[in-house]
Amino acid sequence: MKVQDYRALQAKAMSETQLQDLIIALAKQMGWLSYHTFDSRRSTPGFPDLVLVHPKQKRVIWRELKSETGTTSAEQKVWISTLLLVGEDVDVWRPRDWVSGRIEKELRGR
Repeated sequence: MKVQDYRALQAKAMSETQLQDLIIALAKQMGWLSYHTFDSRRSTPGFPDLVLVHPKQKRVIWRELKSETGTTSAEQKVWISTLLLVGEDVDVWRPRDWVSGRIEKELRGR
């Protein structure tokens, strides 16, 4: 099995919750503060899953998390496009971004 095939299998098997747990743990190790709404049923629909703040990098990033097959809702698309419009660092992360190293690279800074 090729490395890329193995990574694809890893990504496919990872849930959004598992992805979130991995990201929060890594972010904490790297000095990020993180916020995630525990129970979003009474919150504004579409608000991104994670807000991460790094005081030394002077950065705030907004991330919506999705499984490999998850899709963004209309409300999530509004939040993402509006945050982009005002110049914020916002994106969608998926398990493939974890196994490829993209998430760690973005947390380290560009």
